[in-house]
Amino acid sequence: MMSVAAARALRDGQACFVGIGLPSTAANLARRLHAPGLVLIYESGTVGTEPDELPLSIGDGILVDSALSVVSVPEIFNYWLQPGRIDVGFLSGAQIDRFANINTTVIGEYDEPSVRLPGSGGAPEIAASCREVVVVMRQRLRSFVSQVDFVTSVGHGSGPGDRGRLGLRGAGPVRVITDLGVLEPDPDSAELVLTAMHTGVTVEQVRSETGWELEVSPDLMTTTPPTEQELTTLRGLRTVGSS
Repeated sequence: MMSVAAARALRDGQACFVGIGLPSTAANLARRLHAPGLVLIYESGTVGTEPDELPLSIGDGILVDSALSVVSVPEIFNYWLQPGRIDVGFLSGAQIDRFANINTTVIGEYDEPSVRLPGSGGAPEIAASCREVVVVMRQRLRSFVSQVDFVTSVGHGSGPGDRGRLGLRGAGPVRVITDLGVLEPDPDSAELVLTAMHTGVTVEQVRSETGWELEVSPDLMTTTPPTEQELTTLRGLRTVGSS
């Protein structure tokens, strides 16, 4: 459901900054179904790639084989990402807070953390400069916190207007897709609110896995279950090249 919901969030003709894992699955699913003109850009430098199967990493040779162009990593960031030429980027993290700030650095105090995480990679640049950001992560109480232990990638800061004051080019996270539903920032407060739930999920269940008093949209929707075409295509993506 997360892969399908993320794929549905992508539109034909967009330039999409793709990461490995679920974002890659979602982007390639969208390209095969409703967005044939989706331009996939991977951090390793491949632009407009159309892989026949899902890559194992950003350095997988299948990304180069079908790319329109291959450029250096600095060019991806300096020319494509930082000037705002990427329409949508995917992010995930160990923690996300009510203003969609993301932590991939430490759990606990920075100087003496209980867990030291992989760090930022290109995530802060994606959060700052993509025209919009889609966050995909499983919704658990330990991950959806009122305030992250460390702000690795800025979402909406501490509320409305923070992105502008910080000089961040993009709109920031416009949607958080989880295994329970979809959260979106309130246009006035910038705080994440529940706008859709997946079939079989209750509001109480979502709130129990959220570390703040989660507001629910008055127009709360139920996510349309995956169609047979979506499921068939998704299974094909996962099985191509396997024995």
